[in-house]
Amino acid sequence: MTRMPKKEENKPKIEDQSVDTALRPTAWDDYIGQDKIKANLKLIIEATKQRKESCDHLLFHGQAGLGKTTLAYIIAKELGANIKTTSGPALEKAGDIAAVLSNLEPYDVIFIDEVHRLNKLIEEILYPALESRKMHLIIGKGPSAKTLTIDLPPFTIIAATTKVSLLSNPLRSRFGAIFKLDYYSPNDIEKILNRSAKILNVGIENEAVKKLAVASRFTPRIANRLLKRARDYAQVNKQKLIDENTVQQTLAMFEIDNLGLEETDRRLLEIIIKKFNGGPVGVKTLAASLNEEEATVSEVYEPFLMSLGFLHRSSLGRIATSAAYKHLNIREKGELI
Repeated sequence: MTRMPKKEENKPKIEDQSVDTALRPTAWDDYIGQDKIKANLKLIIEATKQRKESCDHLLFHGQAGLGKTTLAYIIAKELGANIKTTSGPALEKAGDIAAVLSNLEPYDVIFIDEVHRLNKLIEEILYPALESRKMHLIIGKGPSAKTLTIDLPPFTIIAATTKVSLLSNPLRSRFGAIFKLDYYSPNDIEKILNRSAKILNVGIENEAVKKLAVASRFTPRIANRLLKRARDYAQVNKQKLIDENTVQQTLAMFEIDNLGLEETDRRLLEIIIKKFNGGPVGVKTLAASLNEEEATVSEVYEPFLMSLGFLHRSSLGRIATSAAYKHLNIREKGELI
């Protein structure tokens, strides 16, 4: 079965706004996946609205592209609140966070992305703000310095991070609820792709959807990115819809295989197998061999490879599994020819 685009004469062109913004869900019904988290959030929001209070502060963590920012915007919409966005790196000085907090209206939502990159000075100001809605500022220096305390209106901070382990315990403990976003199932990714194709007004075959879903690394952001590139390929080659061959050609152009492994993923596994006899090999040695940062290897490449069962972490280092040998078509040690 083929999904064909609908013709809507008065519908604004997708190019009139950011494509990524257009694809971002704005309501619970449009947000596919993460069902347990959605159920818990709906409960928290409904209880908050019934009590007519500000929502508890919330922390989302998980790999990039899983929908943490989207959840923040949906929560703000459900609360009927204005949302102000910033990020950890943008809050460098005390005056930066003071400017954000001092301009709050009652029940506003502040979304802080990459919250693990907040410096300690900002964290110290946030502690009383999160706990008792007070902001303490030090005016002046030396013996003449004074502390100014400002009462803040009811508000909610929603924070997101890909590295929850880097958050200090005092900051992490001040969030009312903490949620970990997991990789999506292939079925959910297919639903997301079909929804995005409809928004982009592009026709796509079911087999093409399945192929894109498998190559998306279980991540909505990557799924939408691949869909946009397949749309580009179909358009340039005068194709009326995206079929399986279109997807195959698109993936080949970007050196992505059928399971979503990119060139660096495959090289990582090949180094473990060919250079270190399958492992174990320490992450520092592996990062040096790849010419990548250690954090990039452990936080970007390894989680996906582990989810596929291609990589195993042990106390001695990283080990390539039999599935990795098979995927790369490499004969495993001890295997008969």
